[in-house]
Amino acid sequence: MKRFLRGLAWLLGLFLFLALLLGFSGYLYLRASLPQGEGRIALEGLSAPVEVVRDGKGVVRIRAATLKDLFFAQGFVHAQERLWQMEFQRRVGQGRLSEILGEATLPQDRFLRTWGFYRAAQAAYGRLYPEEKEAVDAYAAGVNAFLASGAPLPPEFTLLGFRPEPWTGPDVLVWAKMMSYDLSGNWEEELKRHRLLARGVSPKRLLELMPPYPEDAPTILSAEDLKLPLKREEVPSALLRMAPPRFMEASNNWVVAGSRTETGKPFLANDPHLALQAPSLWFLMALEAPGLRAIGASLPGLPGVVIGRNERIAWGVTNVGADVQDLYLLEEVGTGYRYRGQVLPYRVREEVIRVKGGREEVLKVRETVYGPVITDALEDPPKTPMALRWVSLDEEDHILMAFLGVNRAGNWEEFKKALLPYSAPSQNFVYADVEGNIGYIAPGKFPVRREGHTGMVPVPGNGEWDWLGYRKPEEWPQVLNPKEGYVVTANHKVTPKGFPYALTYDWAEPYRAERIEELLLAKEKLSLEDMKAIQQDQKSLLYRDFRPVLELLTPLSEGARAWRDRLLAWDGTMAASSEEALVFALWYTELTRLPQREVGEAYWDEPRYLLKALKEGDKNCDQPETEYRESCLDYAALALERALDRKEALGARAWGEVHRARFPHAVLTHTSLKRLSDREVAFGGDRYTVNVGPFDPETLAMGHGPSYRQIVDLSDMEGSLFVHPMGQSGHFLSPHYADLLPLWRRGDYLPMRFGAPLGRTLLLEPLPPP
Repeated sequence: MKRFLRGLAWLLGLFLFLALLLGFSGYLYLRASLPQGEGRIALEGLSAPVEVVRDGKGVVRIRAATLKDLFFAQGFVHAQERLWQMEFQRRVGQGRLSEILGEATLPQDRFLRTWGFYRAAQAAYGRLYPEEKEAVDAYAAGVNAFLASGAPLPPEFTLLGFRPEPWTGPDVLVWAKMMSYDLSGNWEEELKRHRLLARGVSPKRLLELMPPYPEDAPTILSAEDLKLPLKREEVPSALLRMAPPRFMEASNNWVVAGSRTETGKPFLANDPHLALQAPSLWFLMALEAPGLRAIGASLPGLPGVVIGRNERIAWGVTNVGADVQDLYLLEEVGTGYRYRGQVLPYRVREEVIRVKGGREEVLKVRETVYGPVITDALEDPPKTPMALRWVSLDEEDHILMAFLGVNRAGNWEEFKKALLPYSAPSQNFVYADVEGNIGYIAPGKFPVRREGHTGMVPVPGNGEWDWLGYRKPEEWPQVLNPKEGYVVTANHKVTPKGFPYALTYDWAEPYRAERIEELLLAKEKLSLEDMKAIQQDQKSLLYRDFRPVLELLTPLSEGARAWRDRLLAWDGTMAASSEEALVFALWYTELTRLPQREVGEAYWDEPRYLLKALKEGDKNCDQPETEYRESCLDYAALALERALDRKEALGARAWGEVHRARFPHAVLTHTSLKRLSDREVAFGGDRYTVNVGPFDPETLAMGHGPSYRQIVDLSDMEGSLFVHPMGQSGHFLSPHYADLLPLWRRGDYLPMRFGAPLGRTLLLEPLPPP
């Protein structure tokens, strides 16, 4: 027995040694795929040497002799740090995930191919302006130079067993299409309303369940700002009843004039709220070449800087949520559809989807005069097929030209001129310059619809409701140096009552905008520290609105009574360390269950519907499982009991214990390697706080949030600040994979400066002639 045990111990030791050896070898192999950050690399395609400097946090500064070399080097560096992310993104846009991930992603590929994102990118590439095409081609050449350099590929390629194909121009453009899709959700809202009406919900009841934007709530621009003739109401009330508004979640930005600051010059702040992921959506970068000197947030896969500043101006963006999508109900006749008195045949295109393992699937996509029949790709399609008309599927799209122009603009007129070719998604651009000017503009291709077409519900696709063209740039909402001395945008309504046309009816609740304005007006003169405090603010105006309900309800238990008193004594700050924030979030979540039976959705986050129901009564408050008839305050008291039961089941004593910002890797999160790739941190806030923290009502996890923060000081541009969560590298063994996450969570920043920092320098050089 002793001999057997000794032998067993020896075998176990050998196994452990081999496992450690394999693990160490694997670690060394993975480490070898980290990007080269210093020394020299000779590359075909450059005309002159390019300097790439990485500071101690991995922020990159690129200095080149020409714009073409600059974008080439940007493509190379993006590929060094984020090649897997870029590959995944282009495969999403192409609808080619199943080639590497198998059957699980087939439904997604079918959906993406039906919409035709990549076809639209190909069409747009063929119509680029020469200057725009040169930037795209140079960027793609830089990516391909990395692929040809012999550098080891990121570990995801080894794990999935494939090598990336060379990059082309449409590969660059397709991610802009996907970003436009992500920020253009009107088609889903149209479909949702269509289904609610089909459930028997009346138009009048829809208006109660989904209230319109409050008439007394702030708008980004005032009538005085616009200086436009106000001809009529935005939309007749009868039509509004057929088209109640809906909310799109996104971002904050604001700009403050020097008359309101301690420095006498403007401040400009921005924090776009997008999906939290590993690696981060953004990449911090400074770009310098003759004619362009910009710093800020770039998107891996695209040339230029999206949000940031140059030496003379600063800009920031939030989503307008403009309605640039329409669904058209098709009257099918045989194998065609009726349009303008004729029966037109569907144009059918075949999409071949290759699946890992060798199988192929042929998808037949029906096309109409409006665009693809997208309901064919839905898992639960409506009875009537619907075609999509969407700005971003137009054959011509120059959004990249607009951003490259913004990077180089030096004043308000150049800034506006740069945005002339802007398409979609429309953004609330705030602007400031070193001369002290501040401004706002919402550019984009806004459809002109016939009188009576609100764009909020599907309309017949018979030709009667076709778009009549697009609004002219001089009609875009804009203002320079508003009398208020500031502009705030938080996805709330842009234009005042009486504006000649509607951008959309899908406005965010005004809580974030109201809170930002409240803080901006709290002091006579504002500092850089005040800008930071506003970005980090987590006081909930939602709590302020629901506090009177707490005052009125009669708790059902002693425990609930004690908690009601604690909540009434609380200041409404949704801090991660707050137990009151936890209880309030759970209570509000239970309140959103109120209309579940009526709408067919588990949670209905419409605060103004809930407030009216709790104050005035609503048919949904009575609980069918009980013997007596509950009032809405009874329902609120029951919701508090359920919230406390859930708190006990969670075993949590602070909001951040369960409300955690999660950063999943697109693929590895579904494997055992998620321990290496994924991150999560405790976070505060809720959907309506300035420092936003929206959460899944089932899991309480936070999947969206401030994906980037910047504060630009126009009195000292080199004293400006920026940060994003996770880190600069997409490689999970890099020291810069997640080193910015603690800063982001604490509300700290990095210096946003061109000044050469101490760091590693890589010289990219032209390949010597043979």
